[in-house]
Amino acid sequence: MSAMAGSVYDYTLNSIDGKPTPLSQFKGKVVMLVNVASRCGFTPQYEGLEALYKKYADQGFVIVGIPANNFGGQEPGTNAEIKTFCKSKYSVTFPMLAKVSVKGADQTPLYQFLTGEQTDPKFAGDIKWNFTKFLVNKEGKIVDRFEPKVTPEDPQVISAVEKQLK
Repeated sequence: MSAMAGSVYDYTLNSIDGKPTPLSQFKGKVVMLVNVASRCGFTPQYEGLEALYKKYADQGFVIVGIPANNFGGQEPGTNAEIKTFCKSKYSVTFPMLAKVSVKGADQTPLYQFLTGEQTDPKFAGDIKWNFTKFLVNKEGKIVDRFEPKVTPEDPQVISAVEKQLK
C-alpha cells in the first residue's frame, strides 16, 4: 500500500446523485465530514447538522454527509431513498455523498485516510458508530474529531468550527 495522500482534497467520491465529487471543490472552506445513517438513534442529529450548516455556510463552512451501512444495518436504503429521507424528514441542504463503507475490508480510501495512524495519530482509529464528525481546516487537514454522542449543538463543536473560520 502506498503512502497516504496529504489532505482530504486528494479524494473524489460520488454525490448521492452519482456524480463524481472531488473534495478539492471545498478548498478554502472549513469542512465537517460526517458518516450518517437514516435509522440510527443519532439520526435526529441531521437537524442540528443542518442548523450548524445554515448558520455558518455564508462564512465558508460546509458539512458533507456520507451515508454508511457499517453499523447495525442502519442505512439499508438506496442512495435515492437516503436522499428522499434527508430532504423530506430533515430538509437537508448540505451536500450528501453516495453510500460507502467507512470501516472494514471494503473501507473507502477517504476513511482509510481519515482514520489512519499515518495521517494523524491524534484522530486515528476505527469509526465506532454513525455520526462521527471530522472537522477539516481550509487547507484540507483534520483538526478535530467528534464521536457520535457529541451533538452538532455542543459548545465544543461550535467553538471548533468558529476557530477554523476566523
